[in-house]
Formats: sequence, structure tokens, C-alpha cells
Amino acid sequence: MSAQVDRFVHDRLPPAEQLPTLRYDLPELQLPDQLNLVEELLDKADSKPWAHRPMLRSPARTLSYAEAATEVNRIAQVLVEDLGLVPGNRVLLRGGNSIAMALGWLAVVKAGLIAVATMPLLRAKELGDIIEKAQPVVALCDGRLLEELRSAQQAHPVLKTLIAFNQPETSDSLEARAAAKSGVFKACPTAADDIALLAFTSGTTGKPKAPVSTHRDVLAMCQTWPRHVLRARSEDIVLGSPPLAFTFGLGGLLVFPMWAGASVYFNDGPYTPENMVKTIREVGATICYTAPTFYRQMAPFAKALGLPTLRISVSAGEALPDATRQLWKDATGIEMLDGIGGTEVFHIYISAAAEDVRRGAVGKAVPGFTAKVVDDEGKEVPRGTVGKLALIGPVGCRYLDDPRQADYVKKGWNYPGDAFVQDEDGYFFYQSRADDMIITAGYNVGGPEVEDALLKHPAVAECGVIGKPDEERGMIVKAFCVLKPGHTGDAALVKALQDHVKATIAPFKYPREIEFVAGLPRTETGKLQRFKLRQMTP
Repeated sequence: MSAQVDRFVHDRLPPAEQLPTLRYDLPELQLPDQLNLVEELLDKADSKPWAHRPMLRSPARTLSYAEAATEVNRIAQVLVEDLGLVPGNRVLLRGGNSIAMALGWLAVVKAGLIAVATMPLLRAKELGDIIEKAQPVVALCDGRLLEELRSAQQAHPVLKTLIAFNQPETSDSLEARAAAKSGVFKACPTAADDIALLAFTSGTTGKPKAPVSTHRDVLAMCQTWPRHVLRARSEDIVLGSPPLAFTFGLGGLLVFPMWAGASVYFNDGPYTPENMVKTIREVGATICYTAPTFYRQMAPFAKALGLPTLRISVSAGEALPDATRQLWKDATGIEMLDGIGGTEVFHIYISAAAEDVRRGAVGKAVPGFTAKVVDDEGKEVPRGTVGKLALIGPVGCRYLDDPRQADYVKKGWNYPGDAFVQDEDGYFFYQSRADDMIITAGYNVGGPEVEDALLKHPAVAECGVIGKPDEERGMIVKAFCVLKPGHTGDAALVKALQDHVKATIAPFKYPREIEFVAGLPRTETGKLQRFKLRQMTP
């Protein structure tokens, strides 16, 4: 029985014919029909060996699992007792990665409410779009980020209450309100299929969507990639750059460490490549999450300083060029753990552990998932042929009130919109976003392959590749390159880069146009926004 009396999200789920088929093929995916994911991960830690070990760390404080449980209970009491929220209400969270943000998210979900986490850099208009879609009545906001949210609230009065956190000295802050509570709170008896969060997408393709994840979804995902590929340990210390507002960060930097009994370190403020390397050394971190571009920028610092405690480097968020994988391996000795996933299914579904890496491949379907490469009719294509990725597993896409649901789920299968090749051994090789495939003079060219070739040239720091319309060839390959210091973007370098690509991969794939730029458009999670590169191309 659902505990969520506010049916706003339930009533806006896709129609039955557009819902994904869910498969629970593994014994560990057989979850009870009534569960609360925070009760499972946090309350039940009381009976685990890590109950009194660190769970959340920062430069200012460290909380054990037991201490965090009490803090979460106090915040949940504020939400329910002081604010009168009922299960199913949405609560917007706004903040960077911090202990307070993590505690707030856990409290919202434990109380049977629906967490709507948002990025620190969003402005009033973008926040207003999220408020309009999710209809939250309360927001928990880092006190340093209130201005834009107040502006959004004025235009969207459905958001009635703003409570600041990370402001312990203020009498009406979340910390002050919570300090007056007993710390005793019983988890809402949610159904496994009650909603835990709305995770707005990063907008790499334009207008963000709002995938829905249930309590069962999140716990099922703990039993897939974290269990079979990541294999974290309770003694691990985890850090990274992806925001908690995105599921890459929420899984990697909160939910999955809790499932393993590990601890997470949250830095004061955003990371730079240099201070992330230094922080890994200072705190003895063993697992790191960030995007390929960041690893590339970290590599020289890692090589110079050394990372003796680090044992796992997780890369996701965008395609991992083999050049970056080898650069990081040379700097640290660590074989990067690559993965592709999506907000729609919470986290990673194709990956390979270090011992199973095949160069150039993302990996194989994670246990619990079935994946295949298909044509436009959904028929599997021969191995070695480019097609669209389709997958099915214990989690699937459910957008909140969005006509794009019909594009993502077809006959129960999820279509993330990626073009792949699968080899005879079941390894998946990423080509591009399906709508980013460059078809030039009848040939298919994947932008990431050209990017990887360009990154192997010593002058190139970053690059993005798109197809530019062309009357003669249909499309041509165009590259945007950010150069390393000391290199000049002139005609001689254009020819040198073109010759380099021709010598590295099939010559027809070389970029016929190269534009040198100061930086590339990226989301806060580090994903390249190719649609913006296309907008820059007349």
C-alpha cells in the first residue's frame, strides 16, 4: 500500500503502454514490496559493523552512521512536525555537495517526501521551470544561494517556505530548528514503488526532463553496478566532483557508499584538478568519481605528487577517450573504471572492472541489465554494426508528465539515445549520441572517436566534434579545439591536426574544419553540450 497521500507525481506518471518493462532476474533484486530506502541504508546500519564508523566527512566535522541517523531524524521532524508536510509532497533542495545537503536529502526521503535536488549554478528562471514542473511547497537551500531561489519563489508562489541550511548561527536556520528536536523519528512506511526523487536531467540536449525514481529503483541499483563492478568496501573513503543534485553524484557520493558502509568526504567549495589530487592525498581517499575531462586535467598533478591510497577511479558522465584512460594509467598506475548510465535509470548500466577492461570499450552490460544494439525498428543488428542502444533491467525510464517518454521507452525497452557497436564478446563500444552521429559522404563517423584521436596530439587540451551541414557531402566533420599553453591556432596547426587524425584513424574521419576556442560548453557534471557547439556553427 502506498504511503504517499499526495498523489501529484503518481498521477503524472506515463500511461501503462509507455512504461518500461522491469526485470528482477537476480536473487539480490528480489526486494520486499514495502521499504524505505533511508531506513534500509541508514537505520539498519545500526546493526552493521560500521554503525559507529565515519559516514560523512568534511574539513569541519565528521559524522558516524549513528550520528548521521540522529541528525537525519531531527531534520525529518522539522519537515513533518513544524512544516506539516505529508508523504508525497515535494521538497526542493538547493546546494553544493556538503554534509548538510546530504542530511537534508536523506531526511526528505525518510519522511516519505519526494526530493527534488537542484544545481547551485541554476538561476531564477531555471529554478522557476523546475518549481513549475515539480510543484514543491518547501525548499531547503544553502544560505549562500538564497537570492536566485527567492526570485524564483516570487514568480512561483506554490513554493511557500524557504529554510536555509549551512547557517548554524541563524535562529531560523535548518540547523537551529533541528537542534530543538529529539532525534527520534520513525521512517515513513513507504511502498517500494513510492517515489523517492525527481532527478532533473542536466540539459545536454536542451530542455531538462524529470525522471522519477522509486525507493525500489534506488535500492535495486545498489545491487547492480556497485555490487558487481565497483565492489566498494566499508573502509573506503570516497570523494569526487559530480553534484548530489545529479544521480551520478547522488549514487557515487552518497547512496552507494552507504550501501557498502563506506564514508564520503565533502570538500569546502568546488574542486580544481590540483586541489582534488591534493585532497585525495590529505584524506587518504580510495575511490574517486569525476568526468574524463577532469581526470585529464588531474593527471599531471597526480603524476607529480602520487596517489598512494587511491585504488578506484570511476569515470562517467561523458565518453572516456582512450587517450585519457592511458594518460591516467601512466600517471597513477590505475586502470580507470568506465561506465555509461543515465538519470532515467539512476546510474551505470554498462561498465567493466579493471581486470575486464577492453581498450576502446565502455564494458559489458552490468549484471541485472540486458543490452543490445538495434536498428530503427528495434531489431538487433549484427555484431560489429553501428546501431542504437536498447536496454532492460530492474529500473527503467518514467518521465514526469513529458511527451518525450514515448521516444525513450518502446515496447518496454529503454532507448537512451546512444549509438554503439557491440563486439562478438559482448563488449559495447560507444560511438556517439544517436542524434550526433555524423554521416558524411555515406560514411558514419562518431564524434568521440575523432575527439580521442585529436586528444592524442600534444597541442590539444580539450576538443568537441560535431557534424556541420554541407551541400556536397551532407555533413562534414568539424572540431572545436582548446589548445594547451604555448601553441598557436593557425593554419599550420590545422593541417598538422588533420594529418594527425588521418594517421591515427580512417582518413575519411578527419575534421575538414577546425576552430580554435578558449573553452567548451559543458554542464555542471562536465558533459559536453554538443547542441551548443552546433548553435555556434552557421
